[in-house]
Amino acid sequence: MSYVTYTTEALVCGGYEQNIADKSFLLFTREAGMLFATARSVRAERSKQRYALQEFSQIRVSLIKGKLGWRVGSVEAIKNDFSSVTSREARASIIRLYKLLRRFIRGEEASVELYDFVIEALAKISDESVNRKLLDPYIHCQALLLLGYVDRQQLPAELVDAGIDTIAKKKDEKLQSKLEKLVAKATESSHL
Repeated sequence: MSYVTYTTEALVCGGYEQNIADKSFLLFTREAGMLFATARSVRAERSKQRYALQEFSQIRVSLIKGKLGWRVGSVEAIKNDFSSVTSREARASIIRLYKLLRRFIRGEEASVELYDFVIEALAKISDESVNRKLLDPYIHCQALLLLGYVDRQQLPAELVDAGIDTIAKKKDEKLQSKLEKLVAKATESSHL
């Protein structure tokens, strides 16, 4: 019996230890959504995969669908979002975004648009010159919008067609307050 191998880009959203050296990873993939994949002997010192499969990493991974679920084949590290930034504020923003992904994305459903937006947001978060107080709620609101937790009609008019580059440099406390309320409402009404 042959197994099909899928090669895709993914974000490592978490990891759970299994047995002595195995570990299961929560991966947000571009083509398959959020899934668990097990890597054998990844915690062993001789493992070449252990550095690529760190939390907050962007990776290119080969996944094998077996009888008991997904297995990690080969892994290539692209970037570790957490270790690539220097400020505490940027690291806190990255952690909050990954927590949002872990909480709200469920199941193996492809979401290419959301994945591409998150990659763009992570690149913008690493920029130290952005207005983080407005950028963080905007990113969370857009992610929740793409996931269906926020209705497009609830968005303030200036955000409907605004891009992430425009928002990153903007300073508007009223808009920030509106976004924070929208995100709080969406996360409170969530079933999760």
